[in-house]
Amino acid sequence: MRLDRIAEDIYILVSDLYVQVTSTVLLTPDGAIVIDTMPFPSESRQILSFVEGELGPHSVRYVINTHHHADHTYGTFLFEGAEVISQDLCRQLLQRYGQATLDRAKQETPALAEVEIRLPDITFQESMHIRLSHRQLDLFHTPGHAPDDISVYVPSEKAVIASDAMMPVPYIVGGDYRQLQDSLVRIKELTPNFVVQGHGDVLLRGEVDETIDRNLAYLDKIVEKVQAVVQRGLPPQELRSIDIESCGLSRIPLDGLVNKLHQENLLALYKRFKQE
Repeated sequence: MRLDRIAEDIYILVSDLYVQVTSTVLLTPDGAIVIDTMPFPSESRQILSFVEGELGPHSVRYVINTHHHADHTYGTFLFEGAEVISQDLCRQLLQRYGQATLDRAKQETPALAEVEIRLPDITFQESMHIRLSHRQLDLFHTPGHAPDDISVYVPSEKAVIASDAMMPVPYIVGGDYRQLQDSLVRIKELTPNFVVQGHGDVLLRGEVDETIDRNLAYLDKIVEKVQAVVQRGLPPQELRSIDIESCGLSRIPLDGLVNKLHQENLLALYKRFKQE
């Protein structure tokens, strides 16, 4: 797992095991805040070990789950003693579907055998503010990738931990493209110095606006192209001819997985427009 220091006492850990998913750690004299906890316990324990190596045992005060997806929440059960924070829907979705989803995942992935669903202790609807020592964090709802997605703004560093609202390709399967566009605009309006994406590399100040604009344009483009396929009465196989580069994004990030995510976006839109 890669560890990068991006500001004073703010660290990003990037998974080697699952699609470069990220976890953010903020250290303070009064304890640590961990944002997202990885899917596999082996890497979640590395996060915990890093924090305890810096601050001592039982030093994680808060865990923030940015949304209910497994790659962001499965490691949360290991952070005993920490208060877990999420958006309201995150708790509801984990409570309703989390155990059944985990049971299926365990059948396919033995590395998840010890994982337990940990429900959030504190939830909010639109926004929440927390303070630990000198650190203030502003949590705000940024749906679109998922209905319960949140982002975290650190005013002192003008940093946004955007979770999956920001990825090398916007991913809207199970979400809503209009909501994601609104969320991207909201992040851009903060004029952040850097953005931590839910997967992949951190975006620095000079990259943020251009990347958000490119992601907004991508969403417009795939909507336009899929609507044209539906309006012409063509089968979903026609979507294969719409490659990611024709929609303005690179096929290289996430070791090429962006191509698969792109095709899944197209199919989700196709099904949606066929029903409208």
